[in-house]
Amino acid sequence: MKHLLKLMDLSREEILSVLNLADQLKYERKNGVFGEYLKGKKLGMIFQKSSTRTRVSFETGMYELGGYALFLSNRDLQIGRGEPVEDTARVLSRYLDGIMIRTFEQKEVEDLAKFGSIPVINGLTDYCHPCQVLADLMTIRERKGSFKGLKMCFIGDGNNMANSLMVGAIKTQMSFAIACPKGYEPDGELMKWAKKEGEFLMTESVEEAAKDADVILTDVWASMGQEEEKAKREAVFKGYQVNEKIMKAAKKDAMVLHCLPAHRGEEITADVFEAHADEIFDEAENRLHAQKAVLCKLLK
Repeated sequence: MKHLLKLMDLSREEILSVLNLADQLKYERKNGVFGEYLKGKKLGMIFQKSSTRTRVSFETGMYELGGYALFLSNRDLQIGRGEPVEDTARVLSRYLDGIMIRTFEQKEVEDLAKFGSIPVINGLTDYCHPCQVLADLMTIRERKGSFKGLKMCFIGDGNNMANSLMVGAIKTQMSFAIACPKGYEPDGELMKWAKKEGEFLMTESVEEAAKDADVILTDVWASMGQEEEKAKREAVFKGYQVNEKIMKAAKKDAMVLHCLPAHRGEEITADVFEAHADEIFDEAENRLHAQKAVLCKLLK
């Protein structure tokens, strides 16, 4: 494991190794133990998209591991004024021990890793969100004990979350079902892979996808950069809401997770959100622990 660019790059064993370390780091933190595993290490954090959980969890994580996180916005770097990614990668590699980037294009993340000489972590792109899904997997295993025999259901846009959840579910041997409107499906190549490697269902029927699900996940209908499509998307996704009716189709003890921020009354009702708030905010907390594990794996 040299980088975290996308979950597809990691084996099942590597994913489980990260989750096991995350569990250990969470246990240590709850007992007031903060091992300085990354003492003196420096992480550059490039943000071309705004963030709450990504910035705070990475910055806090580096501090707790004894390292230092440097916030770099698009406005602060020459990359925002046209400097090639390959030059930025080579310069930052001379100063830092690792780079975390939250941006639009997956190619930008891949190019940083290609031209740099230090580990690169994908904090989010339009294609995938591996850090979030590691936290999701951690939360599912905490609550359910294992992944074996579980069904994961995603309802909504076939976006970066859907792409990464599909990979995470199949690689940990869960089945995966997704319900989304026609024209809003996840990445085609990933769906082909999922059908070949595991139990996968793509449908326009929310009830069919949610039937007997152990975990139901959703995301906002209009992600960052899609604000101009908001009205159109609200109309298209109107029937793709996690609500009481959908929860009745799932198993009685089904979990609900949301990567946040949540738009209550749109992709999820306020009642369902609050009924599963403990799970959702455990999931948010686990961003910290999962990412600390990734940092230890890559930077130590």
